[in-house]
Amino acid sequence: MKYKIIRVLDVAGLRVFEPVVLLCYGEAPRQQLKQIGLYIVIPILVMVGCVVAWDLLGPRIKTRAGQVPTPGQVVEAYEGIANFHQREYTKLSDYHQAGAKREAALADTRQALEELDQKWNDISRQCDAFYARLIAKIPAEASAKRTEIETNWKQLNDNLTASQATAATQARDRFKLVQDISAEFIAANLTPQSDAIAQQEATYQADQKKRADALIATANQIATDDYEGKVAYVQSVHQHVQQTSQEHDHLKTLRAELSEQRGKSLPEVEALREQISSTGQQAEFLNTRVNLLTQGNRQQKVDNVESGLEDLKQQYAVASGPEMFLLAQQIIQRDELINTIAKSEFAKPPTFFDQIWTSLKCVFTGFFIATAIAIPIGIFCGMSRVFMASMTPLISLFKPVSPIVWLPIVFFIVGAFITKPEDAWIQPSFLSSAITVALCSLWPTLVNTALGVSAIDQDHLNVARVLRLGLWDRLTKIVIPSALPLIFTGLRISLGVGWMVLIAAELLSSSPGLGKFVWDMFNNGSSATFAQMFVACGFVGVIGLLLDRVMIVLQRMVSFDGAPTAL
Repeated sequence: MKYKIIRVLDVAGLRVFEPVVLLCYGEAPRQQLKQIGLYIVIPILVMVGCVVAWDLLGPRIKTRAGQVPTPGQVVEAYEGIANFHQREYTKLSDYHQAGAKREAALADTRQALEELDQKWNDISRQCDAFYARLIAKIPAEASAKRTEIETNWKQLNDNLTASQATAATQARDRFKLVQDISAEFIAANLTPQSDAIAQQEATYQADQKKRADALIATANQIATDDYEGKVAYVQSVHQHVQQTSQEHDHLKTLRAELSEQRGKSLPEVEALREQISSTGQQAEFLNTRVNLLTQGNRQQKVDNVESGLEDLKQQYAVASGPEMFLLAQQIIQRDELINTIAKSEFAKPPTFFDQIWTSLKCVFTGFFIATAIAIPIGIFCGMSRVFMASMTPLISLFKPVSPIVWLPIVFFIVGAFITKPEDAWIQPSFLSSAITVALCSLWPTLVNTALGVSAIDQDHLNVARVLRLGLWDRLTKIVIPSALPLIFTGLRISLGVGWMVLIAAELLSSSPGLGKFVWDMFNNGSSATFAQMFVACGFVGVIGLLLDRVMIVLQRMVSFDGAPTAL
């Protein structure tokens, strides 16, 4: 059993875990622990150290979208992406539900809406408690302000009670008032800092005027022909200008810090805002579900139109003359409408995981195109020196071309063949990205295939001549099996190159996929989308790693020489 597990790890390119297996079987524990520490523990510690450094340094790096997101914020962004995906597919399911399943889903959704009122009531109670804490902090000398705030709070509660507002409205209105009160507290607490900045500014202005007056007085004392004095005077003026600039920069920094503190809210306010935002999104989602399970449900729409159609048919049965003609037209229109509704699909926006699937389809399309081109050419290059000599200039010329250069060229060519994208069976942007992937990823497979074929033992080819094997038999029984390990090495490199090229191609061509997702998040330019870009970056790396592992497994399955295949 031990050797079977080690064989599986070897095929999967996971030999790094072999010491763990051997340790479990008690084979040379000290040596295995040393191997585990060297190849498993140390890399894990390095990864942990990188995450800790990211967590510490991220908030210090400022961008126009805000600070660099921390690992915790990236995890929260992923949870938001996953929730959006789950909600969109739930709405898709609700649109297609019918019969007892639709009734059960509708009952569950309405119950969830009722339970959500408890959350709104809890937020209202938290607002009441926060208001009480704010009132308690008002100093005794500010009794007029305290009375004003208490009056506004009482008036708000009276208005909400009189209007019989919903739990959500009550929570939001109470939060708005305590938010305004907390903003006043922050402004009051920052008054001493604001006064200190104003005093510092006045001090700097007085010092600058004093220095300028002294320099003017010095200038009046310097003779016209005193060149040394004038040179020294220029240096004095330069020092004055530098000091004035430093003072202006200092004031600018102080004002920026004050502005940043004014923009911040109390921690309690931020916590309440997050609760209201998440609860509001949940309420909106549940209300959308109720609509989709009732008025927006496809089966319900069909049933409503069919009930109207039955009425028209009954009227048509007793109608005559021009009325019968009009009713016949209406019946035909209702029939067409029923067919249209029955074939309709829910207009669901593509989610992050949908775009991952689109990217995978695109990269494998390009990869298979590249494989279909590269392997035959590589085989002929390996078998014929003349053919290799003729292909070498083309390979050397086109191999270094960047995907950024290939993409617009391919886009123009594809656009010339697909003039009506809305009627095409494949989108031009998708096809352009796939062809660009193929053009950039076929070279490793081609080169490795040619190398593998040219390196076949000459004795094997001599045996083929002795047996008088035909070209097809030589290819299938000797050439391809012998070159297969190197062919898969090229395929592994090609797939990795294709995955890297694809993201750039999708980003530039606006083709649906991970690249377009990153570009859309970049154009949004908010702190939330900045974190989502980090999520996309992580998924690009993880998917690339998984694709590489898959190719390693395939490569090891056809490798007969026991050569290492994984780094």
